[in-house]
Amino acid sequence: MKKFIAVFDGYKISKSTLAYAQELAYTANAHLVGVFLDEFIYRTYSVGKVYKKYEKPEEAMKQLDEKDKKKREDAVRQFEQSCGKAKISFSVHRDKSIALQELKHESMFADLIIISEHETFSRYKEKSPTRFIKDLLADVQCPVLIVPGAYKPVDKITLLYDGGPSALYAVKMFSYLLGDYNEVPVEVFTVKGAYMDTLHLPDNKLMREFIKRHFPKAEYKVVKGDAEEQVLGHLRKHKENELVVLGAYRRSEMSRWFKTSMADILMKELDTPLFTAHNK
Repeated sequence: MKKFIAVFDGYKISKSTLAYAQELAYTANAHLVGVFLDEFIYRTYSVGKVYKKYEKPEEAMKQLDEKDKKKREDAVRQFEQSCGKAKISFSVHRDKSIALQELKHESMFADLIIISEHETFSRYKEKSPTRFIKDLLADVQCPVLIVPGAYKPVDKITLLYDGGPSALYAVKMFSYLLGDYNEVPVEVFTVKGAYMDTLHLPDNKLMREFIKRHFPKAEYKVVKGDAEEQVLGHLRKHKENELVVLGAYRRSEMSRWFKTSMADILMKELDTPLFTAHNK
């Protein structure tokens, strides 16, 4: 049985993360772990403001800490009750140390992480992609599904392929983990430079042979031009609620154009789940 991790901020639990995680766990018959990053220094209030506002700040902080504790307990209970109703196998981890370090460590023992693109694990909002998500993608030890703020059932898969090992590795990992989505239409999308002579896929024969074994009904689309413009333009035309698969950059080598910046662009511009995987 596969092990999927759904990551939550107990102060503001992501309903979208929960919905996607339950759908994927059910589809893949996976065990779902709700990881609540209850970092000990993370509070919903400013300690400095409490000392300025209250005559007895220690007492005020004690009351505020109790409220924070209740919020986190309520979030865990919500996760447990929801998974129980969904009839999926689940468990809960409460990680109380530094959030990013805890999650990276958890990733060593997981098949997939599911997390909202808006998570910051702080009181402050940030534009997507947040610093937390960027830092996670830079050094995570398993594939990651980054989900938008609102849940939509997946009804199409788009595999972004540039011929590089990172892109192909992401496709492999997606097929191994979520191959049960085979009933959903799959498209392989490739952008080639304007100077290229043909519209064949990179390693055309080998790639088509591989895709045929994993996604036998997949369709192909190859265009010329700027990668960023072509990918965004293509995805914006779709009416489907698609899941996009793309390679993440490696420490030692970057895919020609499916690197972290492409994931950043898609998070900024589109509301669609992104499946990324390192090829280290």
